[in-house]
Amino acid sequence: MEYGNAARFLKSYNRIESQLKYLYGERAAVNFTDLVRRCTDRNLTVRRYENELVDYGKLRNAIVHRTAGGELFIANPCDDVVANIEYIEKQICNPPRVTAAIRPRKIASVFADKPLLTAVQAFADQRQKNLLVYDRGKLAGVFNSYMLCAAIAERAAAGEDVTQFLVTTPCSALLGETLPDEYLLLPETATVFDVFEAFERKKGLFGVIVTANGAVGEKALLLVTPSDFPAINRYLESSNTKSF
Repeated sequence: MEYGNAARFLKSYNRIESQLKYLYGERAAVNFTDLVRRCTDRNLTVRRYENELVDYGKLRNAIVHRTAGGELFIANPCDDVVANIEYIEKQICNPPRVTAAIRPRKIASVFADKPLLTAVQAFADQRQKNLLVYDRGKLAGVFNSYMLCAAIAERAAAGEDVTQFLVTTPCSALLGETLPDEYLLLPETATVFDVFEAFERKKGLFGVIVTANGAVGEKALLLVTPSDFPAINRYLESSNTKSF
């Protein structure tokens, strides 16, 4: 009997097990099922494939028999099972980057020294809720239409001239010393699952800004918001991956 599928299955299984031990920081021998359960809180992909991984842990014990001379195959899994565990291995060990799932596009932005009226016009013209702010070609920060409306309302309530405020106040006035809590920076190596995990961990997150190294001062490559989730899901579905 040929055991080619068994060899492929075991290869992917071992790689997954090694990656899970790395994720959990587990060096000593630990039951595979327990390892999967522990990693579900640390990795979204593991949590999504938890049931399959537990089943494959049991299957591994059914197709491999340990002897004094090593491991002996006693069963051969079907093609579909092998293809599936190989794909799960890919998602856990080499998941797709978010830059692969979302096509590059123009991101709404303004210059820090331009008046806030420029931001109002940008929100109206580009119909986006978030604006990146650049200062001398470097990313200085970000704000959204809610922040701008709050600033306008505050001036109006104080009896100030709102038009004068918008014409004379630079966009940099709405920026703080750090990025607003509603935004998160990630490097271009971030995976689609890193992005999903970011929104899952931090409730109220408006957007994830992707730059080369995930730092302020770098050009933004992507601004990912919940409105991008359908596009990411379509990408995952086209790759036969479970969508969210």
